[in-house]
Amino acid sequence: MKEQHKAFADYYIETMNGTESYKRAYPNCKKDATARVNASKLLANPNIQEYIKEILESKDAERIANQDEVLIYLTQVMRGEVKDQLGLETPVKERNKAAELLGKRYALWVDKQEINASVTPVFVDDISGDGNG
Repeated sequence: MKEQHKAFADYYIETMNGTESYKRAYPNCKKDATARVNASKLLANPNIQEYIKEILESKDAERIANQDEVLIYLTQVMRGEVKDQLGLETPVKERNKAAELLGKRYALWVDKQEINASVTPVFVDDISGDGNG
């Protein structure tokens, strides 16, 4: 990928504005209309699309906890390994909540469910009918 294309993509990731990104990567371009058309062409380039996608996914991975991180955190809370802002141990209430969430995740128990159903009886006349029994 050309250095200016990479610069355009990096500016685009920062601003999400193609016209502005193009003008920053190509400072000799002064017209918005030209920048808009050329930015559109660059954003259609598969190499630039892939680069932008990879960078955004890596940023998401840094900012957003994945499933394993959440489970590790809940386990640490449940075990009392996480301290609060004052350095105090995790209260029992919070440890129980973490255990409950982990239990739900691993389906360690099933909630009791009550089912009330009304059934209408159906009578079937299957007795032969001469009346003598």
